Amino acid sequence: MLWPFNHFRKPRTPHRGTIEAIYGMIVTRAREPLFYRALGVPDTVNGRFDLLLLHLWLVLRRLQSAAAGATLSQALFDHFCNDMDDNLREMGVGDLTVPKRMQAFGEAFYGRTAAYDLALTGGPEALAQALCKNILSGADIEKARLLAAYAEAVVAALAGLDETALVSGAWKFPSPEANVQP
Repeated sequence: MLWPFNHFRKPRTPHRGTIEAIYGMIVTRAREPLFYRALGVPDTVNGRFDLLLLHLWLVLRRLQSAAAGATLSQALFDHFCNDMDDNLREMGVGDLTVPKRMQAFGEAFYGRTAAYDLALTGGPEALAQALCKNILSGADIEKARLLAAYAEAVVAALAGLDETALVSGAWKFPSPEANVQP
């Protein structure tokens, strides 16, 4: 009787449907035209990547504070890495170059998350400065302040979720429209 120890079966990803739902929300929000049109995020591959990283960081940060969030957080990060790998291959990046690009993505992710974590403890202006540097290439501190206000609204919204709602993926990001000046 070998079925309990089936080494040939692919291990199941914990919370696969939830991971896909949350990652889908992150990608959808990162593609929101308002960020590019009104908040100054460059509508480029790098601009979209930076906005994806911002939203991923916001969600992972909140998941890490939940008791059941550690496994989900790791699975969400793994899903992100797999998505980046798949996108590189779809763009025609060769098998020998993919690991180097993935390493660069990892360095970008960890560098930005460290900067954002530090900036978040320093208040709104520190976060605006970090976002201006990393997302807006130092171009527009006023728009970075609006982006920082949005990020803080997301932090507050995620903090207000109970753990069951958080880990189920039954929530939505707040709209960035509230942070755009008329």
